[in-house]
Amino acid sequence: MKKATMKAIVDYIEKNDVTELSEVKDELVAELAKGEEKAEANRAVYAEMHDKVIECIRTANAPVTAQEIADATGIARGKIVHGLTKLWDAEVTKDRSGKAILYGIA
Repeated sequence: MKKATMKAIVDYIEKNDVTELSEVKDELVAELAKGEEKAEANRAVYAEMHDKVIECIRTANAPVTAQEIADATGIARGKIVHGLTKLWDAEVTKDRSGKAILYGIA
């Protein structure tokens, strides 16, 4: 079940005061809270990684690949790529002219 669907059901139950579905509502609320806890934990992990990754790029003599950043920092390459493409996109430049993407500071 999608998160938006669960949220819509909870909103409906609360708005219409459907008391016989309170158990279902409680389960949905718990599931939504669990998802939010996981999201918050991920945000904290990426916030912690940010400074290490950006500093690694900044101190390199030339643009670097995600694998080179991973080797230097010990952070998983996939997490670095996600951070660089989805979260910190405005902070880095990307050179896609070669076989691998090279990252530099914007």
